[in-house]
Amino acid sequence: MTQPATERLALHHQLARFVAVGVLSACVDFGILWLLMHFGLGHTPAKAISFVAGTTTAYLINRRWTFGATGSTKSFIGVLALYGSTFVVQVGLFSLLYPWLFDRWGYTPAQVVAFVIAQGVATTVNFVVQRTVIFRH
Repeated sequence: MTQPATERLALHHQLARFVAVGVLSACVDFGILWLLMHFGLGHTPAKAISFVAGTTTAYLINRRWTFGATGSTKSFIGVLALYGSTFVVQVGLFSLLYPWLFDRWGYTPAQVVAFVIAQGVATTVNFVVQRTVIFRH
């Protein structure tokens, strides 16, 4: 259910919802990443595809449930620009960290640690920009 623009959720409520949606979206992202890499796709294209799936999930849920916003061309373009930026950051970090970690720890630990670091950076940037710029009322 969405809130009218005049009834914006408090920061802690928005943050809690954003984290819950983030966990779900991260599961979508990591699940697709794992499957694609398991079936032989390289780490960078697999991460690019999984990022798109995870961020699409996050946008669709956060727009309504977390920020109580209706869809608009302006907010959609803002989110596309934001996700384009975080795509570069997240896929870039994962692509840099994964090979380095793989040489030290092996496949699964490298995959998990690189994913968590890249996801953490992107999530922080996404929340701040969405709350203060894109979905501010």
